[in-house]
Amino acid sequence: MVSIDRLVLEIWGERPPRRATAALHVYVSQLRKLIPPDGTSGHPIVTRSPGYLIRVNPGELDVDVFRELLDRGRRLMRTGDYHGAIAAFEQAQAFPRGDEPARLGDGPIVSGFATWLAEARLEMLETTTECRLMLDHHHELVPGLHALLREYPLHEAFYRQLMLALYRCDRRADALQTYRKARTLLQNEIGLEPCASLRELHHAILHDDAERMRLSPVG
Repeated sequence: MVSIDRLVLEIWGERPPRRATAALHVYVSQLRKLIPPDGTSGHPIVTRSPGYLIRVNPGELDVDVFRELLDRGRRLMRTGDYHGAIAAFEQAQAFPRGDEPARLGDGPIVSGFATWLAEARLEMLETTTECRLMLDHHHELVPGLHALLREYPLHEAFYRQLMLALYRCDRRADALQTYRKARTLLQNEIGLEPCASLRELHHAILHDDAERMRLSPVG
């Protein structure tokens, strides 16, 4: 259940119109016309003091499907089924359908969900890449990792994955250049040195230490 006060804050922020509650009732009425009633249990949008709730069946919401696929991918990855994990993550990329949450408003509920979704998608990109590295798909990964770093230039995990993929492609100099680029960018943008895992990989590549560059399954 979401209270009327919270819905008013979500739609209009800290400066709602004088008749915000009446306007909210109109919006809910319009939604009820757009969403067909359930033949067995009535209309899914229910007035419940002090606000409203919407009844949904398990798996009916895109976000539920997304979460289930994400969890399935994580479980399969932990068991070493990297092909299955990749398939689950790729299915999850199709959800949620429709407009991106950030385009639906900037209230606290939508903003919080948009932040969670962005982080979940970023995790999914990282773990999908990790699965592909476990399957020795390093040649195919290099172009995609360059594209990901253009979109997420401060995400150190993608630099680590690109360095490892380049090293496995016998492009040791390019792997070391990737580290130098990451280090310069991090120092210039946020005044930090690369994280420990990035520094350790750089050291391993410098010394051609293949043992230290072995991937372990992500748990």
